[in-house]
Amino acid sequence: MNRKLFELLEEKFDQFNRPNFIENDPIQIPHRFLKKQDIEIAGFFAAVLAWGQRKTIINKCTELLQLMDNDPHQFILHHSEKDLIAFENFKHRTFNGTDVLYFIHFLNWFYSKHESLETGFTEGMTDNDDSVEKGLVHFHDLFFSLEFAPDRTRKHIATPVRKSACKRLNMYLRWMVRKDDSGVDFGLWNAIKPHQLVCPLDVHVERVAKQLGLLKRKPTDWRAATELTNTLKHFDPHDPVKYDFALFGMGVTS
Repeated sequence: MNRKLFELLEEKFDQFNRPNFIENDPIQIPHRFLKKQDIEIAGFFAAVLAWGQRKTIINKCTELLQLMDNDPHQFILHHSEKDLIAFENFKHRTFNGTDVLYFIHFLNWFYSKHESLETGFTEGMTDNDDSVEKGLVHFHDLFFSLEFAPDRTRKHIATPVRKSACKRLNMYLRWMVRKDDSGVDFGLWNAIKPHQLVCPLDVHVERVAKQLGLLKRKPTDWRAATELTNTLKHFDPHDPVKYDFALFGMGVTS
C-alpha cells in the first residue's frame, strides 16, 4: 500500500464527509425527508437529474417534488390522472415530461408491490457478488419491462450492458447503502453491502483519480469504474466507495 496516498485519501474523506457537504450537493434533496420511501424516491430523482451545475440540479429537483406536494411516496401511490398534467412541461436538460411521467408510472407499479426500491436491485444479485453490476443490469431491465416504456427514456437509466459507467445510479446506491456516523449518506439499505458498491465516476473523480495514479483506463466506462473501485479496495476493502468523497471533494475545490 502507498502509505502517503492512503493518508491523503483518509484526510480528504474526513474533510468532505461532513454535514456541511449536504448543503450544496443534490443529496440535500432526499435529506429533506424522514420517511424511508420518500428518501428513496426523492434520492432517485435527484440522482437521475444530477448532471449540470449543482445549483440547477437542486432547483429542478425542488420544482419536481413541489409538483408531488413534497409527499413523493403518497403522490406516487395515490395520484390521479389530472395530477399528472402538471408534469407534461417539466424539463431538465434532456429529461422531459415524457420521461418523468414514465418514471412515475414505473414507481407506482413498483411501490404497489414492494416496500423498498432496494428490491429492484437485489432481485438480480446474490450475497457472493463482488459488485452491484448484476443488480444494475436487473434494475434497468425491470425499469423498462412495463408496456409502453418510451425508447427515449432509456438513456436516463444506465446499465453496464451498454458499457456505461452508471455514474448516477452508483451515486444513488452510495447514498442508500453506505453507513457511517457523518450523517451524509443514509445507510437505509441492508441487503446490498458497502463493499459491493462501485465508485461513481464523474469528471471530477476521474480527473483526480488519474492524477493520483488510481485509474489508468482512458475510456469513461464500466471497466474504468470497476478498475478504480478495485484499486480503492486496497485502501479499504470493506467500504472503498467512501473515497468518492475524497476524490470528488479534491476535484471540485482544485
